Amino acid sequence: MEYLKIIGGKDISGSVEISGAKNAALPLIACTILGKNEISIGNLPNVVDINTFLKLIKMLGGNFVKDSTTNSVKINTSMINNTTATYDIVKTMRASILVLGPILSRFGHCEVSLPGGCAIGQRPVDLHLKALEQMGATIEILHGYIKATAPEGLKGAKIVFDKVTVGGTENTVMAAALAYGTTTIINAAKEPEIVQLCEVIRDAGVKIEGIGTSKLVIEGTGQQLLDIKPFDVIPDRIEAGTYMCAAAIKNQKLKIEKVNPNHLEAVISKLEEMGFEILQDENSVTILPTNEIKPVNIITTEYPGFPTDMQAQFMALATQANGTSTIDERLFENRFMHVSELLRLGADIHLNGNTATVNGGKEPLEGTDVMATDLRASSALVLAALVANGETNIHRIYHLDRGYEDLEGKLSKIGADVKRFTE
Repeated sequence: MEYLKIIGGKDISGSVEISGAKNAALPLIACTILGKNEISIGNLPNVVDINTFLKLIKMLGGNFVKDSTTNSVKINTSMINNTTATYDIVKTMRASILVLGPILSRFGHCEVSLPGGCAIGQRPVDLHLKALEQMGATIEILHGYIKATAPEGLKGAKIVFDKVTVGGTENTVMAAALAYGTTTIINAAKEPEIVQLCEVIRDAGVKIEGIGTSKLVIEGTGQQLLDIKPFDVIPDRIEAGTYMCAAAIKNQKLKIEKVNPNHLEAVISKLEEMGFEILQDENSVTILPTNEIKPVNIITTEYPGFPTDMQAQFMALATQANGTSTIDERLFENRFMHVSELLRLGADIHLNGNTATVNGGKEPLEGTDVMATDLRASSALVLAALVANGETNIHRIYHLDRGYEDLEGKLSKIGADVKRFTE
C-alpha cells in the first residue's frame, strides 16, 4: 500500500494548473454510448476513476485509444454488443451506474450491478430508476443487479425529481436523448458538469431547452444514434478549490490556472469571508494572504451553493482561523469521517449530528499517522499536514488517486514537501 509523507511548515508559492473535471468526464464517457462515431475527448484527467470507466466501456464491447501525453482519448462505442456492467468493475466506482440510461435507451435492455464506491452514506439510485420507469422501462433488482427492459425503446415523459440528484439528472438526460418523444425534467441539477453533458448532446443534434436551469426539455431521436463532436472536459472546480484552500491554510499567495472562475463562486465567496483577497481573470484565480484568517459558517447545498465536495477542505482550513467556525452538512450523512483523523493531528472539532464546530487557532497541529477514508476527506488531511509541525504520514491514499491527478507532483512544484512511499 502506498502512503504520502508530508513535512509541514514549508512555504508555498508560484502557480498550479488544474486538470479536467473527473465528475464531468465520467458522464461524458458514458454518453459516448449514444454515439455512432469515434469520439475525441480532450483535457481528460489522469485519475483512477477515469481509467476504471474506460475499462467498463471496453467490457461492454467498445474500444478506446488513450494518449497520456496530450491527456486525450478517442472512444468508439459503435461496436458495443454487451449490455451488462458486472459487479467487479461497478464495486470500485459508483459512477458506473451512469451507463444505465444510455445503454437502456440504445438497446432496450440493460443489466448493471448495484453500485459500490465511496463510503459516504447511502446515495441510493432509486431516483434514477424511478425516472426510467416513468419513461416506460420495466425494472427489477435480482441478485444485486438492476435489470431494466424497454423492448419498444424509452418514451418521453415528465419527470419531477423529489430532490436534486446529479447522477439521476445525468442518467435521465442521456436516456431522454435517444427516447421517443419529449422528456421534461423538473428540479434537474444545475452543476457545471451537467451543463457540459447537455451541451455535448445538444451539439450532437438533440434539441435541449433550459440548459443550466432546473427545467430541461429534451426531444429524443427515437433510438437514432448521435454524431458526437470532439470536445474538451471542463476544468475541475473541486481540484481548483482544494489548491485554493492549500494557499489559504498556508496563508500564502498562489495562482490557480486553467480554471473557470464562474464555477468557483461559492468557494471564492467563503474565502473572501475568511479575509482572503481573490484576483480573477478569464481562466485563473490568484489567492492573496490575509492579516487574519477569520472563522466562517458553511452550509453545503446543491450548485450554485457551497459544494459538499469542498466541505472537508474548509474544515481543515477552519482549524487555522481565529475563532469558531461551523460546518453544516446537508447533503450526505456520514460525511464527517475526516473529523476523527483531524483530531489525531490536534484539531479542536466537535460534532453534533450533521453540524461540526471547529475551534480554530488555539494550538498548532502536530504531524502524526492518519488514514484517508474517502476522496475529499483525504485531501483535508493533506491540507492539514501542510501546516502541521513535523511529519504526517497519510495512509490509504488510493482514495486520493481516484480524483486528484498527480497531487504530490503539483504540491511539490509549489514548494510543499510531499513524497510517496510504499509501506
